Amino acid sequence: MHRPGARLAGVLALALSLASCGRDTADENLAPAAQDGAAPIVLRESTLPGWQSVSAEVSTVDQAVAAARIPGVLVSLNVREGDYVKRGQVIGRIVDSQLGYQSGAYGAQAAAAQAQAAQAQAELQRTRYLYENGVYAKARLEQAQAASSAAQAQVRAARQQQAAVNAVAGQGAVVAPTSGRVLVADIPAGSAVAPGMPIATITSGPVVLRLELPETLADKVRAGTKVRVTTEDGSELTGTVARLYPAVAGGQVRADAEVSGLDARLIGRRLAADIDAGTKSALVVPDSYVTTRYGIDYVTVRAKDGSTAIVPVQTAPSGKAGTLEILSGVTAGDVLVKPAPGGAVG
Repeated sequence: MHRPGARLAGVLALALSLASCGRDTADENLAPAAQDGAAPIVLRESTLPGWQSVSAEVSTVDQAVAAARIPGVLVSLNVREGDYVKRGQVIGRIVDSQLGYQSGAYGAQAAAAQAQAAQAQAELQRTRYLYENGVYAKARLEQAQAASSAAQAQVRAARQQQAAVNAVAGQGAVVAPTSGRVLVADIPAGSAVAPGMPIATITSGPVVLRLELPETLADKVRAGTKVRVTTEDGSELTGTVARLYPAVAGGQVRADAEVSGLDARLIGRRLAADIDAGTKSALVVPDSYVTTRYGIDYVTVRAKDGSTAIVPVQTAPSGKAGTLEILSGVTAGDVLVKPAPGGAVG
């Protein structure tokens, strides 16, 4: 038989137990920072490498152009983009039909001059025979000798003209000016070309990373300056500046960097690159003191009276694992409190 007083006592004990659990849970939610036990930190300026993002392109030390040397029609182009060619290799041919006609005309002139020279030589031999036998005077012999010499000169002139036309026609061969890979060869066969017109563009020299730097970095960058590159697969390559071009164009300075392991299959590929621009003062904090809510970064700042406030800040990678650089929102001397675990919302 159960007593009414014992039953009432059990109900009261259960109610007290539930109330105690509720108070504990409430305390945890109200003071998470105090339970975490992380020490506050005072912001101090530290020195960081001044890496600056720049425009970068996979290129070569130089690019050679195989250009047309005579006007005419491009009858053949034997290479395509990506092909490897050697210096002096014939990669195409240009034909000027007028040169063929001129060569034929000069050939006919040379044949006519040769016939006249043969006739003048025969006349000279006959005149010399008669002069030696006392029939002709010496003046007649000298006249025949002059006529023979003139005929021979006409033969040589006609042949030289024909050779000159053939030499010009020979310049219709499009020759690779250097050894390398063909970058551009987009003129179709049958196109009319003019002297100096580019037929193909060929890489020349080793592969480099060509940088376009703001002119404000001209005095900070020199040969040997470090460069880091992020490839398309996310890996990071390092190298150094090998050459700084001494000219400013459009507010940009050009530099070439040597980066080992650079993929040279696609010349002209754009990559993300950073260059060492010296050192800078920065506010660096452990990333555990920064929370992110809906894409905005926040820190918890403690005032002198002990109160705290959540402040939005602008952050950037510091280059050191586990830390972030604070660009704005707080200043040196501010005291940061570590937020509660699990307080970040991505």
